[in-house]
Amino acid sequence: MRVVEIRDPADPRLRDFLGLRDVQMRTSREPAEGFFLAEGALTIRRALAAGYRPRSVLTTERWATELDDVDATAYMVPLDVLRTTTGYPVHRGALASFDRRPLPPVDEVLADRSRIVVLEDLVDHTNVGAIFRSAAALGWHGVLVTPRCGDPLYRRAVRTSMGAVFAVPWTTVDRATGLDAIRAAGFTVVALTPDDATDIDAIEPPARCALIVGTEGPGVSAAWLAASDMRVRIPMHAGIDSLNVSTATAIALYALA
Repeated sequence: MRVVEIRDPADPRLRDFLGLRDVQMRTSREPAEGFFLAEGALTIRRALAAGYRPRSVLTTERWATELDDVDATAYMVPLDVLRTTTGYPVHRGALASFDRRPLPPVDEVLADRSRIVVLEDLVDHTNVGAIFRSAAALGWHGVLVTPRCGDPLYRRAVRTSMGAVFAVPWTTVDRATGLDAIRAAGFTVVALTPDDATDIDAIEPPARCALIVGTEGPGVSAAWLAASDMRVRIPMHAGIDSLNVSTATAIALYALA
């Protein structure tokens, strides 16, 4: 690692790491400029292992040695400069920016796979990251996200997934034609919904299953519910009507695997 000391938070070389608390700015800027951030040595190494090319690393003297074998330029800053640049106290050590890669076409993600998760308009990056982590842990083969879904490569999603976003193939899917493409690839489209659905433990899991989960609150849209082949629900008790979407998805992924 090539270490460069910087003591001015206004240094333009730190631009990738500016204002990390500004979600609106970061979620529009990072995809437009073709990069994303990974936080902490473990997640950074998982991004490297997945073949993503590092742009730069931001760290302090305390954490610099953890990544000294990485082929990248590291900007080493005092702690106060780190906090001023990022806008929050970084507890996981280093941050690294990586170049994004072009997303694969939908048919490439579907090919030769039998278990796919489809995220319809989930907006919370923590939920997106948690679902990627569950998909990887429970043996699901890919994830499709609608264009309005939270960015799987946003820092919070990457962190919550513990780097699983680098291990599970994913791409975006068109709202209008996506389910037709999924079904044409031989998948049974299963919608997770508490309404007018069969208990998930009462069905035989399809041989090729595409599980749709909907946005926080409203759930799967009426159009996609109508277009699904099957609706399943998780039986509830004690007057609880539903679960957090990432928790519910993890249960469904296990039940259908």
